[in-house]
Amino acid sequence: MTLRHQIIALAIIPLVISILAITAFITWQSANLAKNSIETFEQYMLEAKEAEILNLTNLAVSAIQTTYHDAAPDDQAAKDKVAEILASLDYGKDGYFFVYDYDGNNIVHPRQSFRHGRNWLALTDPDGDKVIAELIATAKAGGGLHQYKWQKPSTGQIADKLSFVVSLDKWHWVVGTGVYLDDVFAQSAAANDGMRSNIKETFVIVALIAVPAVLVVFTTCMLVTFHERRIADGRLKELTQRVINTQEEERSRLARELHDGVSQNLLGVRYAMDLAGRKVRTNVDDAALTIDRGVEALNGAIKEIRRLSHDLRPRVLDDLGLTAALEALCHHFADRTGMDTNIEAAGFIDTLKPEASTALYRVAQEAFNNVERHSGANRLTVKLWSDGGRARMTISDNGTGFDGSKSVGFGASGLGLRNMQERIAHFRGRLLINTSATGTTLTAMMPKSANLSARQKAQAA
Repeated sequence: MTLRHQIIALAIIPLVISILAITAFITWQSANLAKNSIETFEQYMLEAKEAEILNLTNLAVSAIQTTYHDAAPDDQAAKDKVAEILASLDYGKDGYFFVYDYDGNNIVHPRQSFRHGRNWLALTDPDGDKVIAELIATAKAGGGLHQYKWQKPSTGQIADKLSFVVSLDKWHWVVGTGVYLDDVFAQSAAANDGMRSNIKETFVIVALIAVPAVLVVFTTCMLVTFHERRIADGRLKELTQRVINTQEEERSRLARELHDGVSQNLLGVRYAMDLAGRKVRTNVDDAALTIDRGVEALNGAIKEIRRLSHDLRPRVLDDLGLTAALEALCHHFADRTGMDTNIEAAGFIDTLKPEASTALYRVAQEAFNNVERHSGANRLTVKLWSDGGRARMTISDNGTGFDGSKSVGFGASGLGLRNMQERIAHFRGRLLINTSATGTTLTAMMPKSANLSARQKAQAA
């Protein structure tokens, strides 16, 4: 995987994971909230059903209380009257009262007449619950609720039923009524289905939002990456071409300097030596003068070689430091151009790394070349100082300036101003240029990171 792909993956994968995590959390939280709500709703419904059958049982007991209270334990007429009253108390198709004795014999069941007079103590529901035995036991224990499965009269289907029973101890009877819970469970199931549907819709909505968002981010990243890559490739090609052009220009300059300077001087030396040789062979008196002229030409060639060597890499920069190298550069520039050149370096403390010193020196060289070729100035000032441990260099002239809004630095003169900027930017420094019709000021600012570390200073010492 390339670096570009790794960057894209690092940008996209966390986003996808975050969206999936958020979606899962929202779904889980929604399901829990809905489940709790449904459970609460179901509990409220059951409590309402319990309150309903408790009230109905109390009403039934109140209806038979007078007859039951005044009757003897074996008063059959009272028993028949109570049974008749309870059989007549119904509330809807599935609401009725039932009566069993303690032995499990049915006395009243208005919805299922086939049960009357028969013993149902051993009756069990589909879950294995001994319904009648449990109802009798609950009534004997003081009354209460019991849930079981029973046939629903209106549908003929087996459904969950919740009954409340009390005992008539004097007659050994169990009186009760109940409500069917299938409607409660149906509402809960419907709520569950609605919850699942809502969660599914939520998930789909999040997916419809998240997936396009991821695609947009991915596409944007790809477009930006490709755009930046094209720009970077273009800049790399441009830089490569600039380096090649600079190499060719430097080679051309060296070839021209060698041909026009060193080569001509050495050729003059050769002619002088040939002439001196002929004069010596013919005993001409001025042979010594000819030799002297050849020596002068040879000295000129030596100076020219030294000048070329100094331009390529001044030894004074390595031996004596940046201040001395700039002073020598100013001196040679003044000698060559006749321009009034001054340098001020009293406030400079040289703690720069060798590479940073070289960068400032090359900036000064390029600035001097630009001043000589383009500015038309007659005065040049260089100031070198330190500001809080940071190296600063200002180069000012009184020339005509240039249009700062135009791209500069790709002419025949070499890398130009952009080369200066890149040299300084390599050390995270800044290059400021202020130009006008009355002159140009160039300021190079190096950060503290361009200075030697304490360990490097100790090694240098």
